[in-house]
Amino acid sequence: MNILHMKYAVEVAKAGSLNKAAQTLLIAQPNLSRSIKELESNLGITIFDRSAKGMMLTPEGQEFVGYAQSILRQIDQVENMYKDTSAPKQRFSISVPRASYISEAFARFSCQLSSQPVELFYKETNSQRTIRNLLENDFRLGIIRYAQNYDQYFRAMLDEKELSYEMICEFSYQLIMSRHHPLAEKEDITFEDLRPFIEIAHADPYVPSLPLSKVVKEELPDNIDRRIFIYERASQFDLLSENAQTFMWISPMPDKLLDRYGLVQRKCAENRKIYRDVLIYKKGYRLTALDNAFITELCIARRKYL
Repeated sequence: MNILHMKYAVEVAKAGSLNKAAQTLLIAQPNLSRSIKELESNLGITIFDRSAKGMMLTPEGQEFVGYAQSILRQIDQVENMYKDTSAPKQRFSISVPRASYISEAFARFSCQLSSQPVELFYKETNSQRTIRNLLENDFRLGIIRYAQNYDQYFRAMLDEKELSYEMICEFSYQLIMSRHHPLAEKEDITFEDLRPFIEIAHADPYVPSLPLSKVVKEELPDNIDRRIFIYERASQFDLLSENAQTFMWISPMPDKLLDRYGLVQRKCAENRKIYRDVLIYKKGYRLTALDNAFITELCIARRKYL
């Protein structure tokens, strides 16, 4: 028994005639008659009494058709509930490091959206979780950040996990701090200059195949005794603007964001470490129009700030 057979039986009961039902269903009468006989055989009951007057329901047939009508109504309700008569909803998802130039690119990208249905997902996290988001959580794009000296570790890991990768940019970290910070007026700051102050740092650096203790030691110079560890980007701006004793290492930041929070950006010639931001996605994935629109804005932001 299948849904089609139930529809046939209900229509024959309604029409009272194989010929009329066949015309309504747009099928040949012999095929309809054969389907009804197969249904009766499968169920082990007689649904219709056949006579010169037409097809009359038996008591068992009346019971069956009642159930069939109820089932068919429920099927129609489910189909109507999930049937999408509107335009297909577009989807964009990306997992990224905590970087202001990427955030600005995403904001500008969002301004280009048409009136068509769309869902955008933007998550800031570390490289490990970005990779996991692509492999396990249905994110389509990712941007990972790592120091240039870890390039071999990341390339090997990305190849192993069958992820494609393209370098977006290379840069050196800059210092940001309140415009009221004691070092705010100094154009070139040394590590020793920073010793008395409080560093704000993201708490989850990650390099594959290396212990976290080693990564933290290499990423965070040992001359700083006071640090505030954070996990999301918004709180760093509040801390920096409210506490004039704090500073942070970041990728270059847009001037308008510095002005918004009353911050200044300074260089440190002693910090020669180069970092890379790398776009990743699953091998074989075809970039969508939304993906390409975001990447275009990302390239514009990169040229402006990095």
